Amino acid sequence: MPVKKAKDFRGMNAKELAAHIRSLRKELFDLRLKHGSGSLENNQKLRVLRKELACALTVQGEGLPASAPAEEN
Repeated sequence: MPVKKAKDFRGMNAKELAAHIRSLRKELFDLRLKHGSGSLENNQKLRVLRKELACALTVQGEGLPASAPAEEN
């Protein structure tokens, strides 16, 4: 399972990216439950999902408009 790169996420619009992040979080949660119960066969998938989620969250953060600087009097 190859890790998606930032360029893959930058091609998505904000709604698609948010939906993908939600699905990654749900899948990661499910894998953590399986890992805790000892029924997870592929431990590498946890690492791949964590990296993919981090990359998606980074791209999502880049897209936020910068807040206006505070005016100094």
